[in-house]
Amino acid sequence: MESLRYCKVGAFLKSPKFPIWILGSETHLSVFFAKEMCLVAPESPSEQARRVFQTFDPEDNGFIPDCLLEEVMKALDLVSEPEYYLMKSKLDPEGLGIVLLAPFLLEFFPDQDTGIPDSFPVYHYNGLKQSNHNERVEYVQGSALVLGFEDPMVRTDDTPVKRCLQTKWPYIELLWNTDRSPSLN
Repeated sequence: MESLRYCKVGAFLKSPKFPIWILGSETHLSVFFAKEMCLVAPESPSEQARRVFQTFDPEDNGFIPDCLLEEVMKALDLVSEPEYYLMKSKLDPEGLGIVLLAPFLLEFFPDQDTGIPDSFPVYHYNGLKQSNHNERVEYVQGSALVLGFEDPMVRTDDTPVKRCLQTKWPYIELLWNTDRSPSLN
């Protein structure tokens, strides 16, 4: 429901104890899961920075007004007065009055390893008969590829499942082992 902007899901639901997530649609719930326990590891410093930055960017535009930079830096314990003014001019060299998420993360967390593998097997289960291929209820297997914001996009598909998962992994790409992508409906 977060990808539809009906609500904002918290970190505990996005990082559960086991790598099992409930995906909501307008009509019912389905299950997305993986076997990689590292997918539910504690939040890394760069993931925390992304989350804090996004609290100051409620519309998920990928930028904040430069006047909020000091508050973001304070929330992440990154600020000292002279450093703040240097960062403001470094992160907004054109003087547009905005700070973009990608340069912010590159500046403060350049070599952060999230611990998430670049790719991993994933599974989706939709219990509705009419939502499955040949109306046979079974899970669908695929592969997830998690890119960094600086990596070129692969653009595998633009399905509700992918849009939902992008609320946790903004640069995820999915490759399913079937001819058609799984459905949330």
